[in-house]
Amino acid sequence: MLRGALRSLPPKLWGREPAFSLPARPFACSPTTERWEEKPSIEARWKDAAETVIIGGGCVGVSLAYHLAKAGMKDVLLLEKSELTAGSTWHAAGLTTYFHPGINLKQIHHYSIKLYEQLEDETGQAVGFHQPGSIRIASTPTRVDEFKYQMSRAGWHPAEQYLIKPERVQELFPLINMEKVLAGLYNPGDGHIDPYSLTMALAAGARKYGAQINYPVQVTDLKSRADGTWEVETPQGIIHANRVVNTAGFWAREIGKMIGLPHPLIPVHHQYIVTATIPEVKALKKEFPVIRDLEGSYYLRQERDGILFGPYESPEKMKLQESWVKNGVPPGFGKELFESDLDRIMDHVEAAMETVPILKQADIINVVAGPITYSPDILPMVGPHQGVRNYWVAIGFGYGIIHAGGIGKYLSDWILNGEPPFDLIELDPNRYGKWTTPEFTAAKARESYGFNNIVGYPKEERFAGRPTARVSGLYEVLKSECSMGFHAGWEQPHWFYKPGDEIGYKPSFRRTNWFEPVGREYKQVMEKVGVIDLTPFGKISIKGSDSAKFLDLLIANVIPKIGFTNISHMLTPRGRVYAELTVSHLKPGEFLLITGSGSELHDLRWIEEEASRGQFNVEIRNVTDEIGVLGVAGPYARKVLQKLTTEDLSDAAFSFLQSRHLNIAGIPVTAIRISYTGELGWELYHRREDSVPLYSAIMEAGCEEGIDNFGTYVMNTLRLEKAFRAWGAEMNCDTNPLEAGLKYFIKLNKPADFIGKQALKQIKEKGLERQLVYLTLETDNVDPEGNESVWYNNKVIGNTTSGCYSYSTQQSLAFAYVPVELSKVGQKLEVELLGKNYQATIIQEPLVMTEPTRTRLQKKGGSAKI
Repeated sequence: MLRGALRSLPPKLWGREPAFSLPARPFACSPTTERWEEKPSIEARWKDAAETVIIGGGCVGVSLAYHLAKAGMKDVLLLEKSELTAGSTWHAAGLTTYFHPGINLKQIHHYSIKLYEQLEDETGQAVGFHQPGSIRIASTPTRVDEFKYQMSRAGWHPAEQYLIKPERVQELFPLINMEKVLAGLYNPGDGHIDPYSLTMALAAGARKYGAQINYPVQVTDLKSRADGTWEVETPQGIIHANRVVNTAGFWAREIGKMIGLPHPLIPVHHQYIVTATIPEVKALKKEFPVIRDLEGSYYLRQERDGILFGPYESPEKMKLQESWVKNGVPPGFGKELFESDLDRIMDHVEAAMETVPILKQADIINVVAGPITYSPDILPMVGPHQGVRNYWVAIGFGYGIIHAGGIGKYLSDWILNGEPPFDLIELDPNRYGKWTTPEFTAAKARESYGFNNIVGYPKEERFAGRPTARVSGLYEVLKSECSMGFHAGWEQPHWFYKPGDEIGYKPSFRRTNWFEPVGREYKQVMEKVGVIDLTPFGKISIKGSDSAKFLDLLIANVIPKIGFTNISHMLTPRGRVYAELTVSHLKPGEFLLITGSGSELHDLRWIEEEASRGQFNVEIRNVTDEIGVLGVAGPYARKVLQKLTTEDLSDAAFSFLQSRHLNIAGIPVTAIRISYTGELGWELYHRREDSVPLYSAIMEAGCEEGIDNFGTYVMNTLRLEKAFRAWGAEMNCDTNPLEAGLKYFIKLNKPADFIGKQALKQIKEKGLERQLVYLTLETDNVDPEGNESVWYNNKVIGNTTSGCYSYSTQQSLAFAYVPVELSKVGQKLEVELLGKNYQATIIQEPLVMTEPTRTRLQKKGGSAKI
């Protein structure tokens, strides 16, 4: 039996021996895959200068060298400290899949597979690529819902994906025990590839197009020069580089430490088992699909005539190599492995034997336990790093093989074109900040690895490592009264409890325990007055003699007058929406820029880079952690705040989009008359240490008006009813502002030649191909979240971007991108939710007018739409 075989393995495979080294890969992906050994390339012509120096010779680094060189960049130099594939690449299981629950990471997977399909023909090097497909197994009704949820997001992507019945699962994999199989999620083009051969083929391609790969060459130090270029120090000499890209795998922290960046990464012990020939597998007429048993938390694929089986252990059992974080990677560690610990994976082995009974009689020929580097949220860190010029990273790959091809192309395009080819903010290295401690990294990596195959719900929350040091002044006051969400290290209330509510985090694909309380908060803001903690907003101060001139080139809107605020957008050179900002002109030459919590360092990096490029005399400071923010919104907002200040808050004295320094309850604040709810409201910016007294004073002053708290869930509903766009949903680096309906904020006639202006003129002249539209849907206990497929005449023609339930009209509401010819008000479409297409109608936006618009219409004697 497999279990017996595990127990009888020699001690060096399962005991407490030190890590050991294998001379080559522990198995061969294909009997036809040729083996070759690379010789050290230090004899190659030494370069003391390069356009780009890539540090690390795993599959990701070599892919970047290949793509940069193929795109025409001269002087691409890759340095590897030992030999190519050393680290995590050489012992990877090599799985490739089109599937990803995210949005644009599907594009990365798709590109990688298409590249791997033709790489052997291009380079002449065999890659051992097998494409038998893959099946994710659903054995619970909730999993079936998850598959339907994912299918609703698959239709507008190019890769084939199908929800298949149990009979089809058995047809594709006849060796499976069908007792618990309810459905399968099938990707026909999935499979596996030999990572060693893949890397060598990419290296051959990189050299073919002119890149140079030198090893063994260890980088011993990095020094930034005043002009933003780098000195890369090695034992062989110093190399002058215009940019450096850290692709060093589990050595990435060591590279980062050279320049004061402790990248939040930690190695995880990942184990897999390879069996000897299994007669039933050998008898199959064709290779069976890769199987992913999500409840059992393992993958299983054919390896020659046997099986390769790899589990993801629970957070309690899995192992981190924390000593490497504290003390660094041991010198000389390269193609080594850890000792295996099969006791940790026995639960998964038993689950696999139940699902695939032939495993019970299988013999083991190899157990591999190797280091794979994880970031806290399991996603890699890809792109330029804030605070350090011309330093890029592609690190933290838990799934480096499937990501390597696409990330090489993505980064190459970004480096060569000055902007990302599409939006991947979820991979932005700047999503982490100083709040990301080693303890947080370890806790989250343990959680992320252990939760690898848990059900992926909408509005998912994970709680390990929380809270961080990044809590608002109100955290202790509010934490027991609400369900908190995690935003860029911050804790922020999602919704608040009342007696009788079912409290806590209760995830679901349908309306769940927060639905009625959010409706209550909706009524609170629309009819009375509410307070929301907005401290997680990113806050950037810009001062200096060139500040107005700089911002005029940076944003597409005009510069607001002193004492006023506007909504502005930073665009890329191609005219895509890089960021949305609230810009307040506080005093001559002094501005406060506000962005979303998840965009803080993403936007700051762009701002700093443009200021440096243009040599503007400006002082840019990230003041996010210094300033707390309270939002006060609702028809009684003015009445409550007026009790606490001598300043005149009347509409005539303090108009919409005005900003002013004043005292509230004796506390200095910068008050901006704006609210993302679209209702009468102010955002109050203040010292973080003043949050509690300010909040307490407001709540006390509002007792007569029935003041209460509200959270971000209802704020999202309110903004959608007002048809406010959100960055990261309706607009991002995939969209231009014209198709996103942002024309009002884009001033093509202003004198300044702002970034993206010329591209927008060309886009406008050419005409739009798609348009953002506003939909209502009649649904049943399920609401759109965003990224669902939009159907017309039995074809997918677009996708939603965000959605919710409208408590005002008691129907579902969504934004969606559709072809221009289908974008007229009244057009009937369908939106796919949990396996069912619901009728949708394009309506005139907004569903509910904003308070300033209603007030203006009422003054003119008109009627307001509520």
